[in-house]
Amino acid sequence: MAEFTVNPNRFDPYKKFKFRLKWDGRYIAGVSKVSELKRTTEVVVHREGGDPNTSRKSPGQTDFAPIRLERGVTFDPAFEAWANKVWQLHAGAGSEVALADFRKDLLLELSNEAGQVVMAYKIYRAWVSEYQALPELDSTGNAIAIESIVLQNEGWERDPSVTEPVEPK
Repeated sequence: MAEFTVNPNRFDPYKKFKFRLKWDGRYIAGVSKVSELKRTTEVVVHREGGDPNTSRKSPGQTDFAPIRLERGVTFDPAFEAWANKVWQLHAGAGSEVALADFRKDLLLELSNEAGQVVMAYKIYRAWVSEYQALPELDSTGNAIAIESIVLQNEGWERDPSVTEPVEPK
């Protein structure tokens, strides 16, 4: 059976370095790393009263792992602005942070080598639980400064409207 139905001559799986992330209707610049999309379903072990030696297993609560986003530090305030919706310095009595729009739905797109979107995942009701504005700074190093956010989310699913495109020859 072919792994690629529209492009049966394609043998190699998709690469993991061509992706884009979108929220609030715009693509977020410079995102260089997105952690895995992972879910875990709890196993509920139970036993029937008349069968003391055999346990049965049923699915329990499903948990969606946090997602870490990283990008090089630029002047774009998108990460910080979203993180500030959950917490702000000097947000004392009378100046509380409004939590009305701190959750966002995201779209994560994976592209093939030709830049065609081959699959997309919708991530639901994400919010920033951790924000790193700057990494450890080191005057003897030559690495790029990276900022990151950790997103809690309430689930994700593959977007069925994205189908395998015909790849150029």
